Amino acid sequence: MCTPVHTRPADKRFLGNNNPSRMEVHDLQNEDTSPIACQIDEIIRARHAVVFNPDTLQQAYTERYDYCYYCIRASTR
Repeated sequence: MCTPVHTRPADKRFLGNNNPSRMEVHDLQNEDTSPIACQIDEIIRARHAVVFNPDTLQQAYTERYDYCYYCIRASTR
């Protein structure tokens, strides 16, 4: 199950972008901060950020989130 967040979570590893045109999960421990990459702060500001319970890639995948190309390197798009 995913839960919306409005700040960067300190106790979670994975953060989802629930924008219907993106639907991707990011690894906050491997975040790519270059200007064209993950853009976590923008996702949070746009109120598209969610966290997963349990905090696993498998849970995000089960909820139909694609993997971020930049921080997970396994996008299926």
